[in-house]
Amino acid sequence: VQLQASGGGLVEPGGSLRLSCAASGGHMNSDAIGWFRQTPGKGREGVLCINTSDGRQYYADSVKGRFTMLRDTAKNTVFLQMNNLKPEDTAIYYCATPRIAVSGTNYNLCRPEEYYYWGQGTQVTVSS
Repeated sequence: VQLQASGGGLVEPGGSLRLSCAASGGHMNSDAIGWFRQTPGKGREGVLCINTSDGRQYYADSVKGRFTMLRDTAKNTVFLQMNNLKPEDTAIYYCATPRIAVSGTNYNLCRPEEYYYWGQGTQVTVSS
């Protein structure tokens, strides 16, 4: 499975962006689809991950109420809708899906180590 993330850019604080993640060469693993982000000098952070098979969800505390994941199954694409963006949301955003099911807690669902297929990342910059 190849993942292609897009939709990043420069946005002012309080603005919105919608990132896309299109899969090719196979289907995303319905057991888990995740969005992650990384800033220079820091490890990759789980932002929002969903298991569509059992309904488990994980949202990083910093994005609760602002970020939502949408899915277009017919187009094999998922989206990260980001509203009320803040400067601290500035990062490279990645989508990912695992090769096998991710078990355990909601927190475990969004551990980067659980994921195998990664998109190339798209830069999001929130600045006035």
